[in-house]
Amino acid sequence: MIGEAPGGVDVHSANSARIYDYMLGGKDNFAADREAAEQIVRVFPESRDGVRRNREFLGKVVRYLAAEAGIRQFVDIGAGLPTGNNVHQVAHSVAPDARTVYVDNDPVVCVHGRALLAKTATVAMVNGDLRKPEDIHAKVTQTGLVDWSRPVGLLMMAVLHFVDEPHEHVARLREMVAPGSYLAITHLTMSGDRGHDTERLREIYSRANVPLTPRPAEEITRLFGDFEPLPSTHFIPPYLVKRFGALGSGGVARKP
Repeated sequence: MIGEAPGGVDVHSANSARIYDYMLGGKDNFAADREAAEQIVRVFPESRDGVRRNREFLGKVVRYLAAEAGIRQFVDIGAGLPTGNNVHQVAHSVAPDARTVYVDNDPVVCVHGRALLAKTATVAMVNGDLRKPEDIHAKVTQTGLVDWSRPVGLLMMAVLHFVDEPHEHVARLREMVAPGSYLAITHLTMSGDRGHDTERLREIYSRANVPLTPRPAEEITRLFGDFEPLPSTHFIPPYLVKRFGALGSGGVARKP
């Protein structure tokens, strides 16, 4: 549990990043987050395995991009609370000179991220909102770690289903990266056979003032625009949870 929250942080309402942290076995969460997480587990017993699969997929993507695609700079949007096998740690295991900028709109995430990363020269944490692509671009640029004229690994893992109408924002971010860049996404998808459970899941998140919007697989595919998809054989299956009421969909694509 976080000992003392930054000023203005509501510790009595659940938070998506802290729910995720709890699901991964982290300690940076409050009672409200743990209660919401347990409610989610009761509706979807597979959810704990789901967040672990998502984390495993992230590691596979970063390792591939660093080792096989030669990517040396990463921007992780909606990064969440620091935990094991973070993007920079995986990238550094392949390329010690790789640079990573984490982006999140949660003040608790940013405080903890900066504290953890303070002594790591090739890593930074910035407070940014995915719905404001230009602001993200400017803040990432200010870190001095990312050269947008060179290929970037742009990561959006399990974050876009918390954004209302994300397509325009993601399209703008796709425009900002150089040819040869990669975009990786995981996202909750709709499943008609567990529609009631999906609605229950949305209710749980709504109490945390987080709009959860599972989307059809075709709509998620559109988030990649004209980027060229990579064969799924490069990675572990990008499913968040098997038989999830909101099945996880994901992928990686390259900007031509």
